[in-house]
Amino acid sequence: MRDTRESRLLLVLLIAIAFALITVDIRKGEQSPMDSARHVAASAFGPVENGVSAAVDPVGNSIAAVRDSGVRHDRISRLEAENAKLKQRLGSDDRHRSRSRELDRLLKTAGAGGYGLKGAQVIGIGSAQGFSWTVTLDAGSRDGIARDMTVINGDGLVGRVTTVSSSTATVLLANDPDFSVGTRMEKSSELGFATGRGGDAMTVQLLNGKADVKKGDRIVTFGSRDNKPFVPGVPVGTVSKVDRTAGDLTRSVNVRPFVSFSKLDIVGVVVQPPRSDPRDEVLRAKKPPKPKPAPTVTVTKTPKPDAS
Repeated sequence: MRDTRESRLLLVLLIAIAFALITVDIRKGEQSPMDSARHVAASAFGPVENGVSAAVDPVGNSIAAVRDSGVRHDRISRLEAENAKLKQRLGSDDRHRSRSRELDRLLKTAGAGGYGLKGAQVIGIGSAQGFSWTVTLDAGSRDGIARDMTVINGDGLVGRVTTVSSSTATVLLANDPDFSVGTRMEKSSELGFATGRGGDAMTVQLLNGKADVKKGDRIVTFGSRDNKPFVPGVPVGTVSKVDRTAGDLTRSVNVRPFVSFSKLDIVGVVVQPPRSDPRDEVLRAKKPPKPKPAPTVTVTKTPKPDAS
């Protein structure tokens, strides 16, 4: 429509009529003559409005979901972080309990043998000296550690100190092929020399070729002169196999060490030897598990009825 004088007058007239209708509708309220027109318009345009709403609502919901997704993502991330912290705390608690049990066993072994210990933790495996079975401890000369000291844990003999720095020490493990220690059998007191075979195995060469030894017998350290490098009475292991070869001056037996060399953590370096040889005292404190009794089978015989 062109912007002419007539069109302007028509626009002003329509606006005046609209204001007049609005005024009449407000004053009459429910009696308004516009009410019937309003119902007609609602009936005509209601379906169209519902259709438009049905088409627009999914879009609105999608927009709302996108808007809320950031909040949900933040909440999920926060929950995942809290869950990770909880798992870490539980793992840490399990670790603390495990180390507490190791320390408790170590203190019991030291008490039974009368050993003065300096506690240390294994912080490394292997060394620059070329030993195949060694570990590094987080204690050194400033902690009172010196070369040729016995190293134990709650289970028994771990090894001996070979090199020392101010803050660390290297330990040659008892399962190393270059390791050798004097031993004594429990009860019979038969003497021998134990050497490492790698892994969880050692060999003991008994000095008496006719020694009465059997599977399950236990062995402790015999001790060295001036208690270096070994103090007496430290549990070494259990006989797992006996060489039955006759006629030899010595007898060889396979021994399974008490210590698990692949799971070392808390250890003790013997900085003060016992006042006297504890002999089998540590083994008595380290009682072997009692075998479970075999179940008793009871057979009940039912008497046959008399033919008469």
